[in-house]
Amino acid sequence: MKTLKSIALTLAIVCSTALTAQDKKQEKLIVDAHKAHEQLVKADTGLENFFTNSAGYVIFPNVGKGGFIVGGASGNGVVYENGNIAGYANLKKLNVGLQAGGQAIIEVIFFETEEDLAEFKTDNFQFSAEASAVAVKSGIAYNAKYKDGVAVFALPKAGLMADASVGGQKIEFTPVK
Repeated sequence: MKTLKSIALTLAIVCSTALTAQDKKQEKLIVDAHKAHEQLVKADTGLENFFTNSAGYVIFPNVGKGGFIVGGASGNGVVYENGNIAGYANLKKLNVGLQAGGQAIIEVIFFETEEDLAEFKTDNFQFSAEASAVAVKSGIAYNAKYKDGVAVFALPKAGLMADASVGGQKIEFTPVK
């Protein structure tokens, strides 16, 4: 009986530690997303219109990209709906083609309508092959438009890579619990 209680106590401690670690990871992600939002608007004030008027958006504050012929990218993000956190997202990309280098970027995806956001939240979201991100530069967002209900912007943080495509990215949504 003592052994059973010890095992139960150990499992409870391990589970609570894992949950606390997950909470800390999400808290850091939220802080990083907030900082990324500020950096994006500072780089191009026209993005504020997208943040204010979109049905929702997902900010990936730290997307790592790299490759030489075969490349990939990954990152975690925070999904916002009506200014509130609706969940989290995980981005993965694998591609083959002309590319070289490594880069860290901030990526933000805006959803034009509630239907576009709902589609993102219910499916494993994937971009079409020809989709690309608009590089954030001062003034460029004022003339940017949604394509198929989505607008994507990328702000380089570090590194250099010859690739601006988002086609082939797969994004999984996890709602807030």
